Amino acid sequence: MAGYRIGLLAAASIIALNAAMAQEQTGSQEDTELKPIVIRGEGAEKGTGPVEGYVAKQSTAGTKTDTPIARTPQSVSVVSKDQIQDQHAQSVAEALRYTPGVFTEYRGASNLRDELFVRGFYYVPKYLDGLFLASDLSYAKIDPYLLERVELLSGPSSILYGQANPGGVVNMVSKKPTETPLHEVEFSFGTDRYFSAGLDIGNRIDDTLAYRIAISGLSRDLQEDYAEQRSFAIAPSITWAPDEGTSLTVLGGYQNEPDAGFRNFLDAAGTVYPIAGFGYVPRDFFVSDPDFERAEREQAWIGYQFEHELTDDITFRQNARYHWVDWLHHTLVYGSASADPATGANTIVSRSASGGTETWHQFTIDNQVEARFETGAAQHTLLGGLDFQYRHRDYQWGRTSVPSINIADPQYGGFDYDSLVLTTTSLQELKAWQTGIYLQDQVEIGRLNLLAGIRYDWAGTDIDDRLATNNDQSYDDGAFTWRAGALYAFDNGIAPYVSYATSFEPALYTPPAGAGAFSPTMAEQFEVGVKYAPEGGNILLTAAYYDLTQNDVVSGTWDSALDQTVYSQIGKIHNRGLELSARAEITSNLSLIAGYSYIDSEVKESVDTSEVGKTPARIPRHQASLWATYGFDQGALDGLTVGGGIRYIGSSWGNGGNTFKVDDVTLFDAMVSYDFGAANPDWEGLSLQVNVKNIGDERYVASCATAYACFYGEGRSIVATLKKRW
Repeated sequence: MAGYRIGLLAAASIIALNAAMAQEQTGSQEDTELKPIVIRGEGAEKGTGPVEGYVAKQSTAGTKTDTPIARTPQSVSVVSKDQIQDQHAQSVAEALRYTPGVFTEYRGASNLRDELFVRGFYYVPKYLDGLFLASDLSYAKIDPYLLERVELLSGPSSILYGQANPGGVVNMVSKKPTETPLHEVEFSFGTDRYFSAGLDIGNRIDDTLAYRIAISGLSRDLQEDYAEQRSFAIAPSITWAPDEGTSLTVLGGYQNEPDAGFRNFLDAAGTVYPIAGFGYVPRDFFVSDPDFERAEREQAWIGYQFEHELTDDITFRQNARYHWVDWLHHTLVYGSASADPATGANTIVSRSASGGTETWHQFTIDNQVEARFETGAAQHTLLGGLDFQYRHRDYQWGRTSVPSINIADPQYGGFDYDSLVLTTTSLQELKAWQTGIYLQDQVEIGRLNLLAGIRYDWAGTDIDDRLATNNDQSYDDGAFTWRAGALYAFDNGIAPYVSYATSFEPALYTPPAGAGAFSPTMAEQFEVGVKYAPEGGNILLTAAYYDLTQNDVVSGTWDSALDQTVYSQIGKIHNRGLELSARAEITSNLSLIAGYSYIDSEVKESVDTSEVGKTPARIPRHQASLWATYGFDQGALDGLTVGGGIRYIGSSWGNGGNTFKVDDVTLFDAMVSYDFGAANPDWEGLSLQVNVKNIGDERYVASCATAYACFYGEGRSIVATLKKRW
């Protein structure tokens, strides 16, 4: 609880400081009137700023320019801070639960790094404020309380972001200073000894400076016995805006998780189907040992966003960030099951101890020049950019055998973990860099919107294998990527569109000894859809069909003889799908989010011929969701808001050979809140909210990668949040 105590002390200190500043400004108001500070994102909605309600109208994720979502010829979804708070989302992955085309938390309750499937592809990369943060290897993860919005750009996006997963990219937008004073403090209590606190304050210092600080602390028990999650995070930011055409925002952050979570690998036997003579493995079964289990993560980052208008029509931007992640993990892993002599049921599970460290250092910078001009009837927004990213990873991992455990009667301890020696199976240093140059033109001719862009990347990877095998790798890659799209916006708000985009992604995995370096993974997508956003309304409806092919796919399988994952380039995957999305403020009282997605995923080529023509594991063919809130504003119920949601996750195959399925599941969520200001003006800004997730406490398996890698979903949770805003 040390991190949490630090958070409370910091929160109290900042509240006192802010109150003193406010009093000082109030007392001197008669003598000095401060000029209004110009902060990007104030007033009308901006693509990098807050969203009013559930319906975002602007985004920079799809174009890197502030563009209406309704006029972007590609699927862009935005989860606002209001939605995150209403649903009490405790991770970025959870925040995207109600977004079509996304399979969130496919590892169930064991969410260590916000892993997502988008359009059938996993390990979708995450960006923070438009700059690369994490992909399949990194354990970087940001507390959603520090964020203003979470955006999803679906489909290949290399034209803007360089090496990227073809499923899409997730962009997280940090909380930044605001023009008007902001004060918020909250405390939450719930089941499983849940306790959290949050503080979000901002104000101007003078007519050119403003600040904001977001702080959060969390402590709770996880689903499995002895597993805990504890964290403390702080994200300060300051904006300097000397004039209307110039601004510099410095964004920092620190996040410490002495208990980051637990990874619950289980067999299909006992989760998908019962173990003969025993039944199902309890959801709270802890295969590790409380004296050995450790999952510790520490992160820090510092960066800036600079913008300067060179002329009325030309703007220069430079965004940069350094990010550091330190990860330590010790755990006991579920092995193979054998019969218990006393019962005959396969409840004796072998275990192996594994553990190690991983440290990342990352630097990324993006330089942009945006020019707006006209050529005849065409209005152009031309964007040129040069970006660079560098990643350095030190990784060490080891394993050894330990005594088995009986699922029916788990006993922990019994041997000396302090003297346990892990045999090193992986010891490597990785360095990867990328430089990209891109050019994009957005052309508006009346109601016709055209988009075209091209990019070239130079990428390099060096892998220093420090084991005796000395399987060093060093290779350079380069690739052209491009996209083109067209959208026509009719007067009634209907806007059909079509687009084509490509992507590339160098492989950062080590190939087997003696094998050549992996080729970059290439992908292409054709998308056609229609958007509906009537003028003056808070509604956005989207329907999209996509045809997406990925070549030179890299896949990993566990090799028990080598006691490590072995990677190979398996071939080609072809995904086709339909996504329907609705976000609407139907009335001033009623808000609604709905979504449906269908995907047909097929392995076209593979080194394992038995998987050709099959569907990759863990991909639900159908998903659907519905969330709505209604706020009462008169009568005895004035101040009361009720909300509820339904999430349907369709069945998926449990392995690449499609020999068994994971059942579908329907989950229910609910929310109720009360604004005490409706009962007494003296209580204005004070509210109480209660969230219940998985109301029926449904026991379900989120997904299986193989028969030996299945994950239970999270059971019921109840959390009450008391919040004060002023």
